[in-house]
Amino acid sequence: MFVEKEVWGNIPLLHIHTDNMNEETPVVIFLHGFMSAKEHNLHYAYQLVHKGVRVLLPDAKFHGERSEGLTEMQMNLNFWDIVLNSIHEVQQLYDELKNKNLLASHKIGIGGTSMGGIVTSGCLKLYDWIQTAAICMGAPGFIKLGEYQLQQFAKSGVNWPMSEEDVEKINEALAKYDVSLTPEKFAGRPVFFWHGELDKTVPFHETYKFYETLREYYEANPEYLKFMVNKRAGHAVPRDGMLAATAWLAQHLA
Repeated sequence: MFVEKEVWGNIPLLHIHTDNMNEETPVVIFLHGFMSAKEHNLHYAYQLVHKGVRVLLPDAKFHGERSEGLTEMQMNLNFWDIVLNSIHEVQQLYDELKNKNLLASHKIGIGGTSMGGIVTSGCLKLYDWIQTAAICMGAPGFIKLGEYQLQQFAKSGVNWPMSEEDVEKINEALAKYDVSLTPEKFAGRPVFFWHGELDKTVPFHETYKFYETLREYYEANPEYLKFMVNKRAGHAVPRDGMLAATAWLAQHLA
């Protein structure tokens, strides 16, 4: 197994593969969480590569090799800018895969944890080339998550330096990427959700409510939609969740 540090366009990433992989090998782009970095998801890549999948682990804007030393508050203020930027960069990575002749099979999946799961949700709204996805601790409802984040900051006494007008402008932008407003965009593709019921960072109930809405769109193929619940977990994916997410992606790209 090779773990190669590369830069595709302006995106630093880890490209994980074996020497017997070729242009027909399926690919997964796997996205890290907020305040994390690409290396923190190598255990996902390890599982996927051993199941015959090429993996790209990119660094999000202001993260990992792209860090600019921002404070936590500055990072929080840039959260949605980072998410939307990552959604667009997933398209860049897809285009690069084709340019490098690494995607002859067109078998490609997306996955991510936390912020990476949020980005994955937005990608499912925009990109019909995604064949399968794994959303771990993600939130398809961008606008509702934004409202929840503001409530949490207010509760903790943080003086949020944004006016109501600023928030409205952000919500307008988020609506274009908020797949909870257009669940039909999932288009019956195989999608796996993992979430802990005790998650205080990305609330479980909103994601589960969206999953229940989605089920009517999967009546023809209910096996293509799965939600794995952990009743004792907070905002961290345990080993069984990681194994289930990677098995799902590999299975539906086989």
